[in-house]
Amino acid sequence: MRWDNLRIDDQPGGGGQAPLFARGAVTRTFDTPGFRGMTFYEIQAKSIVSRVPDSSGVPFTYTVNPYRGCQHACAYCFARNSHTYLDLDSGHDFDSKVIVKVNAPELLRAKLASPGWKGEHIAMGTNVDCYQRAEGRYRLMRPIIEALRDAANPFSILTKGTLILRDLDLLEQAAEVTAVGLNVSCGFTDRDLWRSVEPGTPAPERRLEACATLNDHGLGCGVLMGPVIPFLSDSPAQLEAAVSSIAKAGATHVTPIVLHLRPGTREWFMGWLREAHPELGGRYAALYRGGAYANRDYQKRIAGQVADLAERYGVGRRRGQVRSAGTGPRGDRGRPGSGRAGKGAGAPEGAAGEPEQLTLL
Repeated sequence: MRWDNLRIDDQPGGGGQAPLFARGAVTRTFDTPGFRGMTFYEIQAKSIVSRVPDSSGVPFTYTVNPYRGCQHACAYCFARNSHTYLDLDSGHDFDSKVIVKVNAPELLRAKLASPGWKGEHIAMGTNVDCYQRAEGRYRLMRPIIEALRDAANPFSILTKGTLILRDLDLLEQAAEVTAVGLNVSCGFTDRDLWRSVEPGTPAPERRLEACATLNDHGLGCGVLMGPVIPFLSDSPAQLEAAVSSIAKAGATHVTPIVLHLRPGTREWFMGWLREAHPELGGRYAALYRGGAYANRDYQKRIAGQVADLAERYGVGRRRGQVRSAGTGPRGDRGRPGSGRAGKGAGAPEGAAGEPEQLTLL
C-alpha cells in the first residue's frame, strides 16, 4: 500500500487555492478501496487539549480530538458544521476530507507535564471518532493513551470503531493507575438502516462485540444508544432488539439519545431522508418544529422505554467483577462512567431516566 505525498498547493486542479487552515500542510491520498476518494490534511497543531464551554452541559471539561472530519460518514453526525469553520462544507467534505493533527501525542504529553495542569479528566471521541479508519494508518491513539497512562491522568473514550481493541493492552495498563471510562456508540441493530445512514462504520454487532471484549477484560464499557432515529429505529421491537443485544454484550449501562439536528447536520440529514425515506418529511417537520431537538414528550417516551428494557434485560448486572479502575493517586476524579456519573461519556448503570440531549453524536 502506498500513500502519495503532495503539498497542498500542488494538488491537481487545486490552483494553489487551499483552505486557509491547510497552507503548508501535507496532503495525502490513498489509492486503495478503503480510502479511495479521501483526502488527509496533515497539520502541526498548536494545541490539542480543548476546554469545553461551560454552557455545553456535558460532564467533562477537557477534550482531545486528534482528527477533524470523519470517514464514518454518519448522515446525522452533530460535528458536521464544525467543518465549515475550516472553509470546508459540512456534507461531502466532512466525510472525505479529514484533518490529522500529527503532533497530537507530543502536544498532549507536554500539556500533561505543564505546571498549570491539574490532572483533569480528558474525554475523547466527543467530536469525531478517534478510532475512525484513518487511525489504522496514523496510530495517534496509542501514544496518546501512553501519555495519559504515564501521567496517571483520568480519561474516557467514546467510539464506534472496533479498532479500540488494538489498544487493549494500553487501556488495561492505564486502568491500573487511573480512571478509564469506555463507551461504544450503537443506536440500533437494524443492518439495512446501518448500511444506509452509517455507511463507513463497523456493523452494530461488531461494535457490541468490542464492548463485550472490553468488559471481558475487566474494562467497564457502556453503550451510548444514539442516536435513536425517529420512525426508523424507535419501534418497540427495534428498541428491544437493541437493548437486548446491549445487555448480552455485558454493557455496564445504556444511555439513549434521540437524534438531534443542528445547523449543518440538519441540512445533510434531511437531504438523506428525502432520498431514502421521502414519506417521513412531514413527520420530521412536526417532530422537530421547535428546532434542533425532538419534542420533549417524544424524548421522555424513548427514555422510559429504554429504561424499562434495560431493567428487564439486566443491563449492568451481567458482570460483578468489573475492574475498579483508578486505584492510583488520582482515584475516580473526573471519571465519566464511574459510580453514578450521570450523562455523557458515562452514565448510571442501566440508565435512562430523564431524557438528555448531549453533544456527543
